[in-house]
Amino acid sequence: MGHFGEELRKERVSRGIELTTISGTTKIVTRYLTALENEQFEVLPGGILSKGIVRNYARAVGLDEGVWVERFLAARHELGQPEDGWVDFVRNVSEARPRTRRPEMRLRWTGVVLLLVVLVGFGWFVYRFVSGRVLAGEVQRHAATSVAVTHPGSDTSQ
Repeated sequence: MGHFGEELRKERVSRGIELTTISGTTKIVTRYLTALENEQFEVLPGGILSKGIVRNYARAVGLDEGVWVERFLAARHELGQPEDGWVDFVRNVSEARPRTRRPEMRLRWTGVVLLLVVLVGFGWFVYRFVSGRVLAGEVQRHAATSVAVTHPGSDTSQ
């Protein structure tokens, strides 16, 4: 084990702080804190997240965050683990995303189009039904008034 993890543990123990206390205040999993003290950097998440873990650990213990992040990067470099950059972080995120979004969108749009067709059909049916009733009522009224005009005094209720 190198100097970074050992010195980090010594600082924590000298202040009487438990790993569970740091985990509770920083919301960092104890497994990552232990890996940091044991210099098992491959266990830590990649990219800027591992720097954030070191920064929050140092803050919780009361150490200078910037100094300990630099020491962490140097220790990781000594172990042959180069600094993960944004490119690796973005690559990991893009590889983790599911690639099956297109069929879901097609299915969604098919449903929307089908719903619109049903609504238009229903609207057309209601329009034809209502306009047919109105037209039939007007024809009956017109027939009744034309009978009354041509035969005044006749009873149309026979």
